[in-house]
Amino acid sequence: MSFYIYLIITRRLNRYITYVGYTNNIVKRVNLHNSSKGAKFTKGSKWILIFKKKFNTKNIAMKEEYKLKKNYKLRNYLKNKYLKKNENIYFTTL
Repeated sequence: MSFYIYLIITRRLNRYITYVGYTNNIVKRVNLHNSSKGAKFTKGSKWILIFKKKFNTKNIAMKEEYKLKKNYKLRNYLKNKYLKKNENIYFTTL
């Protein structure tokens, strides 16, 4: 079974917010976030997947998720790279 770490983004109060997580089913997990059934932090917003990375074990994925959560420079780099590519992206609240 494969596991993924992921980075999702939304817009709240005129700024962009990111969230990092891990899962074994990326599509289902993002859908849960968007239907307000994911993590408490993600409720009420439209989230877009901007980064994912695949791992062979849950243990490694969890370690890498922790590293990405703490690495704000990398998170900002990924966020800015995505926003430059998709300047006209429109976020709506659920």
